[in-house]
Amino acid sequence: MRSTREVLERHLECRRALDLESDLHDNYAKDVTMLSWGEGVHHGLSGVRYLAGVLKTYLPEGNYRYDDLIVADAYGLLRWSGGGPGEKRLHGVDSFVVGHGRIVAQTISYVAG
Repeated sequence: MRSTREVLERHLECRRALDLESDLHDNYAKDVTMLSWGEGVHHGLSGVRYLAGVLKTYLPEGNYRYDDLIVADAYGLLRWSGGGPGEKRLHGVDSFVVGHGRIVAQTISYVAG
């Protein structure tokens, strides 16, 4: 079984490649719970797709920078930033819970700045 770090590093690899479907297949539990500041609570892979679509409206080319990843046991915390059209910048923090080699819960928070 993959470790929390392995799951999250694979997640980031897929997102850098703009490969959402591989990310869903490889890394997310089918019944994942997603909590997003501003977008509310979403469940399952359709919830991940929805929230990824919202983020894509801000960063259509996927210009992400992953600044820090902290992992302890089943938990992960990611600090990231990204550049969108023009001068638009996003700064975010996502947290993760990994169980049985899959992301079972994620929180998402980002702001423009």
